[in-house]
Amino acid sequence: MNFLTIGHRGVMGVEPENTLRSFAAAEQAGLDLIELDLHLSKDGALIVMHDAAVDRTTDGTGQIAEKTLSELRALDAGLGERVPVFEEVLDAVRAPIQAEIKDVAAAKALAEVMLRRDLVSRVEVISFHDEALAGISRLVPGVRTALVAEHYGPEVADRAVAVGAATLCLDVRRLTMEVVEKARAAGLRVFAWVVNTQDELRLVRALQLDGATTDLPDIKRTGRFTA
Repeated sequence: MNFLTIGHRGVMGVEPENTLRSFAAAEQAGLDLIELDLHLSKDGALIVMHDAAVDRTTDGTGQIAEKTLSELRALDAGLGERVPVFEEVLDAVRAPIQAEIKDVAAAKALAEVMLRRDLVSRVEVISFHDEALAGISRLVPGVRTALVAEHYGPEVADRAVAVGAATLCLDVRRLTMEVVEKARAAGLRVFAWVVNTQDELRLVRALQLDGATTDLPDIKRTGRFTA
């Protein structure tokens, strides 16, 4: 089985999350994919940041949607890193990308970049928002999508199928065999997040999942030996 390790916002356990420094570290660690988050700035730039506000991860305050790209660039995102835009990440690393749509309005801007740069084979689009996945599927022929869920039961497989997603990304703390079996019956891949401990990794491997999203690069090494 080809078990994939996915760098959560790069390797946010050891580097400032969603920065070029963090993404480069994830690639150097040999993680198979890099996960990142997308919002739109006031002037329509595709901003890589998890929260809707800049307060937690930068030295600034306020909402991303109320700031221009220039204003966002002036912020320190940790260790002197600047807030990146999506295309900068594409140019900085070669690894495949999981791009999470946090702001549904970002779907159209992401679709434009994917079409212009022919990214269908490199970028998988993921989201908690069913409408974001349905929207990007209409805009980008052949796009690969994954539904992310934190509060869910076996019915989450039906939601994924309804929006055309091929993958589920599920909170590891709520995983059950019933959920996994329902997903498998629907032909879905299943990833777990966030897998940072050996116990979590053992659970993921015991359930024979397809991969794990992690904050820590060591999961790549230990994952090979955990049954």
